[in-house]
Amino acid sequence: MIASPWQWLDDRLWSRRAQSHGAFGNALRAARYPYAMLRDLARGNINLHAMGLVFNTLLALIPLLAFSFAILKLFGAHRDLEPVVFEFFRPVGTAARELTHTVMEFTRKVSGGIVGSLGLVLLLWTLLGTLEKIESSFNYLWHVEESRSLARRISEYLAVTVLAPMLLVLGIALAHSFGLSLAPYAIVAAVFTVLYKLVPNTAVHWLPAVSGGVFAGALWTWTGTWFADWFVYSAGLTIVYAGFAFFVAGLLWVYVGWLVLLLGARLSFYVQNPSYLRLGLVELHLSAAETEDLALRIMYLVTLAYTQSGSRWRTDALAAELRVPGIAVSRTAALLEAAGLLTTDEAERWLPGRDPGHVSLREILHAARDPRRNVGDAHGALRIPAVDLLREELQRASDTVCDETKLRDWVEASVPRSLAGYGHIVDQK
Repeated sequence: MIASPWQWLDDRLWSRRAQSHGAFGNALRAARYPYAMLRDLARGNINLHAMGLVFNTLLALIPLLAFSFAILKLFGAHRDLEPVVFEFFRPVGTAARELTHTVMEFTRKVSGGIVGSLGLVLLLWTLLGTLEKIESSFNYLWHVEESRSLARRISEYLAVTVLAPMLLVLGIALAHSFGLSLAPYAIVAAVFTVLYKLVPNTAVHWLPAVSGGVFAGALWTWTGTWFADWFVYSAGLTIVYAGFAFFVAGLLWVYVGWLVLLLGARLSFYVQNPSYLRLGLVELHLSAAETEDLALRIMYLVTLAYTQSGSRWRTDALAAELRVPGIAVSRTAALLEAAGLLTTDEAERWLPGRDPGHVSLREILHAARDPRRNVGDAHGALRIPAVDLLREELQRASDTVCDETKLRDWVEASVPRSLAGYGHIVDQK
């Protein structure tokens, strides 16, 4: 059977030659990043999120600009909002001025209170819903399973709505004052960096955020130039859509813009979590045996570090050492934490939840076999005596071996060999 192009690339980018320390190995490891992003883009989920955000943008653009207009008007800077909107629509060519004029006209009406109090409430609800959709898309790209609480959403979203227009206009004013030729790119890159740092409901480091922001800023600038040239020479769009051509062009550009923003977010995730480069956006499913194996490995490393040097592991470091995706470590560690076998300190570093000398390996395996993960009523299934007898014998044999072995004894029995293998990364303080 002929392998797909993605499988062919996957096999070579993660081959033994890619593990070498020479120039060729470094090149193969660096190529994993564009490969992973193109692969994720080809699978379609990022495109679906971008298209969904286009719809939300249509609903929230006017409310967002209206609030920005009202805030900037307090400082006498509301006239600076129109050039910002024009710069956003510039890639659609001659239609940019018409789109800008239409949007700003709606904005002035909303800001002037024409829609009434009920309308403003609906617009505010639309705006907050759109910001929630953006967070949801970023969380999806970052494999974050929990969104912000309602209280955090309201407070943080409103803070972004108030501060963003002021910072944007301030950046443009400074750029014009110093006459920077790279000002548009720098401003876009800075805005994207802040979004990548703050929007995902997880701790994002500055280096990944800046990496994604610089990449997305450059891609935004290039695609804007390309889109403008394409629109100028695309006579077919005007012929087909006639007077609506400028509106269709605006929709296409908004879609491209969201696609660029999401790709930058995905790159920032990969920079911070390189262990996901091979897995991508595929849903992770661990078998029962894999979960038990990973639980034992996590408990082993955490206990080894804690008993030998007092050090502690973080989830991302465990994932890197074990060479598994971070979400596999976090889910398995959550099972162990729920059983009281693991706990975290104030810096979210793992340490044993109880004295390892009183924890049996049997308890670890039982924690990994969390019954809440089972689907359906296993007790209501057909009873087959031969199968039940075999399962009971296997369980008794496992419990006999594991119940007599304590975690501390198990770890200390292999300390000399283990320290030689893990001593370079154990210190996580």
